[in-house]
Amino acid sequence: MGIKDCYAAIPRQWKFPKVIIYLFGIELLFEIAALALYGIAQPDLYRTRLWQEGSDHGWNSNPNSIIYDYANYRPVHTPLPWSQFITNYNVVISVVALFLLLCKAIMYICHIFHPLLSTPVHASLIAIYAISIHAQAAPDMSDPDHPQPGVPWYITKGCGAPVKPSLQGYCKQAQASFAVTILLCALFFVYFVLSVWSLLAGSALRTRNRKLSTASEEDAEAQAQRPWEMAQVMPPATPGTTGGLKSPLTPRTTAFNTLSGKMGAGKEEKKTKMGKGKGKGKEAVRGPDGKVPLRHHISMGDEVYAGPSGRS
Repeated sequence: MGIKDCYAAIPRQWKFPKVIIYLFGIELLFEIAALALYGIAQPDLYRTRLWQEGSDHGWNSNPNSIIYDYANYRPVHTPLPWSQFITNYNVVISVVALFLLLCKAIMYICHIFHPLLSTPVHASLIAIYAISIHAQAAPDMSDPDHPQPGVPWYITKGCGAPVKPSLQGYCKQAQASFAVTILLCALFFVYFVLSVWSLLAGSALRTRNRKLSTASEEDAEAQAQRPWEMAQVMPPATPGTTGGLKSPLTPRTTAFNTLSGKMGAGKEEKKTKMGKGKGKGKEAVRGPDGKVPLRHHISMGDEVYAGPSGRS
């Protein structure tokens, strides 16, 4: 199989083309929301404040532990949910995803965004957003006295009392960032499923079409080898024609042929008699001197003009 055959075997049609267009619109809304939320939180608008609020209520470690680590020359360990890494990481992936969305839309309009290309692209997006979800929901076990074995408190505890009113808005922003991340990951998973489905459906359709074309070719060959049924019941040829199929012998045709033959014979006989009558002319009447006397310019039967001597 050559390169052209391999390229022709790649399914290029989506199973549900209109669904892809709707998904582009939904993704655009989610990407704008994610970029806005991640950009507002960058570099450290409320991350450390929420960390300190959780420490005040005994829900997680204390941000001052980093200072103690520096002072005691110990390795600095920042819990993943409260690190600068996850804040910058979210901003980067939101920009990359928005750029890919523009590329996908343009390629789809140009009919070159095939399911085979969509599968690895969205698999990669699922992976990078899954990393973001894991980092935002990672545990905080840096303080043995105040362990946080699950997700951060602003997801499990909510943003109501006893949280300070000045931090409740930031708490809701953090919740919205986590929710948008999950929604985008789920949306990319839908893309991935549709891509794989379109690939499998396209392969099955091509296999079925190939089988149908092979069967039709075999039927055509069998019909070409089979004798024509009409050749066995071909009628006898009609006299005066080429073949019997073009001019079949019928009673009406026979009657017309007979009638035409009689009319033709009558015409020939008449022409023959006329020819014979013209050839036999009457012999001229000669006088005693052997000369042919003058006649009237209009002959009245066998009457012969006798000349001026015969007038009275």
